[in-house]
Amino acid sequence: MSKTRTITLLIQQAPYGSSKAKAALDMALSAAVFEQNVQLIFMSDGIFQLLPDQQPADILAKNTSAALTALPLYGIESVYVDAASLQHRNLSLEGLAIDAESVSTEQLATLIHESDVLVAL
Repeated sequence: MSKTRTITLLIQQAPYGSSKAKAALDMALSAAVFEQNVQLIFMSDGIFQLLPDQQPADILAKNTSAALTALPLYGIESVYVDAASLQHRNLSLEGLAIDAESVSTEQLATLIHESDVLVAL
């Protein structure tokens, strides 16, 4: 019988321009299927993944927002955004496509420290 682990995905990449954004969401959903505790931390340009009304077809890319809306269906409810990254990009929690909790640098450090597995993308 396997132990449930806390897997934290630190998402720092913009949603388009590389495959890292899609890979992070796929990894989160896959881990959740195996009943792992998944935490997502969006920071830096990764916050742009959370913006609504994206039009990736204009750059011939697939929309990753469908995976975001599926997070609660997979039991992923621990979604955090770096408060400094939000402020630096003039964004607010109210402007995001999904519910997330804004956390300070100190809170981020605690979340990361308490994780069993950390994957930075």
